[in-house]
Amino acid sequence: MLTTLQTAYTDTRAADLAWALGREPLPALAVLDLELGRAKLQLRLLGASHQVLLQEDGSSCSETVACMPGSSTPLPLGVAKRLGDWEYEFAARVETLSQGSFAGRAQELLALVADHPHSLAGTFPGSPHAFTAMMAQRFEGQVRWRTWHAYPQEGRLVVTRTRVGALSPARRMSPSLLEPASL
Repeated sequence: MLTTLQTAYTDTRAADLAWALGREPLPALAVLDLELGRAKLQLRLLGASHQVLLQEDGSSCSETVACMPGSSTPLPLGVAKRLGDWEYEFAARVETLSQGSFAGRAQELLALVADHPHSLAGTFPGSPHAFTAMMAQRFEGQVRWRTWHAYPQEGRLVVTRTRVGALSPARRMSPSLLEPASL
């Protein structure tokens, strides 16, 4: 789903993005509710980027990537965490593109997500290539999503990838149970 966000595009920078787990739902400009197997996923476009809320089998996860004033956690290149019985993996990269390349990449990405049933993209008024886009899927028992945050004034595109899935039975065991037995 592609929408025009009803908010002014402010001159933010890719470097202003921060990452957080476990935040409460923030005010959203656009929301897409999905059911992917047993998982309930909510993709949320914020005025300052994105938030994803995931619930499955009594567990939940909230990921926020946004310009959050006062945040002390900058956007990391990668994170791997255990969240209860889940493994959470996050990766981010920043692409720096020329003005012409940026326009082409923005058009490709918006076309990719515009009609995808598990995607949400919002363009900001005032800049044809300023957007935030998100796409989710369920693959091999895991919920995955990708996001794109465009900063045309800088020629930068921030790309994130997240995977959340149940721990394997062996990893749920305590480390002492995984040690070899003595003979």
